[in-house]
Amino acid sequence: MPYITSVDGTQIYYKDWGTGRPVVLSHGWPLNSDSWEAQMLFLAESGFRVIAHDRRGHGRSTQTWGGNEMDTYADDLAALIDALDLNGVSLVGFSTGGGEVARYIGRHGTAKVAKAVLVSSVPPFMLKTPDNPGGVDVEVFDGLRAGSLADRSQLYKDLAAGPFFGNNRDGQEASQGMQDAFWRQGMQAGHRNAYESIAAFSATDFRSDLATFDVPTLVIHGDDDQVVPFEVGGKASAALIPGAQLKVYPGAPHGITDTHKDQLNVDLLEFLKS
Repeated sequence: MPYITSVDGTQIYYKDWGTGRPVVLSHGWPLNSDSWEAQMLFLAESGFRVIAHDRRGHGRSTQTWGGNEMDTYADDLAALIDALDLNGVSLVGFSTGGGEVARYIGRHGTAKVAKAVLVSSVPPFMLKTPDNPGGVDVEVFDGLRAGSLADRSQLYKDLAAGPFFGNNRDGQEASQGMQDAFWRQGMQAGHRNAYESIAAFSATDFRSDLATFDVPTLVIHGDDDQVVPFEVGGKASAALIPGAQLKVYPGAPHGITDTHKDQLNVDLLEFLKS
């Protein structure tokens, strides 16, 4: 199995499919690189070299005790890009992975980056604070933490059966297999890693990171996202990134990498080829 070693000795698992211009995909919480399989197959068959890694503590990567925060996630991404000697790379981040991409650009710049895509992503800042009054109340994230400690297996099943794929909305019907894949990936993550990642994606302020974006950027978000609300995520990010292109999926939930995979694949391909 392919691994790279991060700066603190953490083993980061990755997949590397196809040939051509490189695209690196960063996954959401509490998932792993398997969550990108539809996009990986499509883009690799369309002439790109597509790479997706398991964030530390998730999937097949080392379940570290520490480093479960955005600075280290971004540094792990940098270690992957450096180890594979990638240049002119397009970075695509879904949900928490969008935060990883934003923090990477904020910490490491865009010398090796050609384009960026934020999909259902957590930037610019999810948590409601005095200077971010439109954010999400901390009680929502405290509920995730409590659910994780009480019975995280059931928490993941409830998220998959409800808000993540929008199954609690009329007309949305994520298959049982789709829900089971979410649960399986979640349970592969380390308990502490997934727990601490809740703070990483909810309480990290990416506003200054977005201000440093100087490459073509596409922001994609569903306007019925119940996990990262559109007004908090995609709409706000697009407003902060100079020249960003915003695509809104009407009625779409959070998990559009699965529920809207065909539309997302086409939009990604069009942007990457432009």
